[in-house]
Amino acid sequence: MIIGVVFGVVIVVLALGIIIYNKLVERRNKVGNAFAQIDVQLKRRYDLVPNLVETARAYMAHEHNTLEAVVVARNQAQQASQAVQQEAQNTQALATLANAEAVLSHSLGRLFALAEAYPDLKADQTMLRLTEELTTTENKLAFARQAYNDAVMQLNTAIESFPAVLFASGLGFKKANLLQALDSEQERKAPVVKF
Repeated sequence: MIIGVVFGVVIVVLALGIIIYNKLVERRNKVGNAFAQIDVQLKRRYDLVPNLVETARAYMAHEHNTLEAVVVARNQAQQASQAVQQEAQNTQALATLANAEAVLSHSLGRLFALAEAYPDLKADQTMLRLTEELTTTENKLAFARQAYNDAVMQLNTAIESFPAVLFASGLGFKKANLLQALDSEQERKAPVVKF
């Protein structure tokens, strides 16, 4: 009788452990998939930027510093993205990526603001198409970031919930980091363009 009860308790605990483990694996994989979706959009963005700069270069020859700033920011953001791919749980790598993306967004904003002063550039079909593609990519990127943060929240909630909290760290599950919004008011300001 006692052996049967002990055996039953062991089976229930084992089944609960398996259910919790599978749930946590599913949530962790959703976080990985959500970040992969961000990465797809970032790659698309990084691929569009050189084409955009080359199109603008012909019209904005004397705006060399702005064009170079966009290229440098794109390269730094791409390197930061690759670093995050290698260490997805690294808080510093995520912060570096967020900062690099903020710099790239600021540089692109400045480029678009300057482009307004060049009617021929604004009317160029290639520039219009690239701008539209980049805008679409930015929108998809925003949705992908939101989906990533949702997946992270679900994983972290699952890890912190009872009874998973009793097993999660022992099974090697760690909380994931949210992608943070821009940190300072200065980063939130639109670029100022003076001629």
